[in-house]
Amino acid sequence: MLEGKALAGKHAVVTGGGKGIGLAIAHDLCALGANVTITGRTMETLTAAAQSLSALGAVHAVEGDVSDSASVEATLADARRRFGPVAILVNNAGQAASSAFGRTDDDTWARMLEVNLTGTFLCTRAALPDMLSVKWGRIVNVASTAGLRGYAYVAAYCAAKHGVIGLTRALALELATQGVTVNAVCPGYTETDIVRDTIAKVMRKTGRDEAQARAELVKFNPQGRLVTPEEVAQTVAWLCLPGSDAVTGQSVAVAGGEVM
Repeated sequence: MLEGKALAGKHAVVTGGGKGIGLAIAHDLCALGANVTITGRTMETLTAAAQSLSALGAVHAVEGDVSDSASVEATLADARRRFGPVAILVNNAGQAASSAFGRTDDDTWARMLEVNLTGTFLCTRAALPDMLSVKWGRIVNVASTAGLRGYAYVAAYCAAKHGVIGLTRALALELATQGVTVNAVCPGYTETDIVRDTIAKVMRKTGRDEAQARAELVKFNPQGRLVTPEEVAQTVAWLCLPGSDAVTGQSVAVAGGEVM
């Protein structure tokens, strides 16, 4: 458990912060003293998340679409009005879709890149000037082990997450002397809505029961289990701490040894 208020006064923006990994990240950043803006596409979910975090610290919820440039600019403008310049950006918003490569249509391909890769680019571009103005900042991109290796039937998702890793490395080099670190955290299969939907899809398509479908996913993890959102959040929070200054351009797998 991370302790103390090492991020007191820092403004952190967490995209996709209303549930799952994003909510866990927002929780840990709040606990460390940051003022946290959570963003997402469903205000009802964001409002409930903000209420659940309110006892930890200051939280602001803003509805927005990371794949739309105008929406991103409006979202960050709203966030700045509440908490000031952005010091920490966690690009967590994402979507996953699966299909055989030959059945991956144009819309699916475009959607995977727009949300997972373009969304990371747009949010980073909008927040970065705040960090550069004070020569300090943290950008953490929640990628996936799909950004480090291949998985069958998710070519578009893998391509997008590999793109996030490439963006992370390139930007880390560009900003290496500017006081801003850029890293990626790469969870394996994690207890989230996306994975629960995947389990349900496996059950529908194969006739397996839930235990069998879950076993199909955890076989990739040498520990034989799904990762928890809290485990991912702890890694993200550590990368945001002042003591992580020398860590940049890294892709940290949180996957029980799946990627070594």
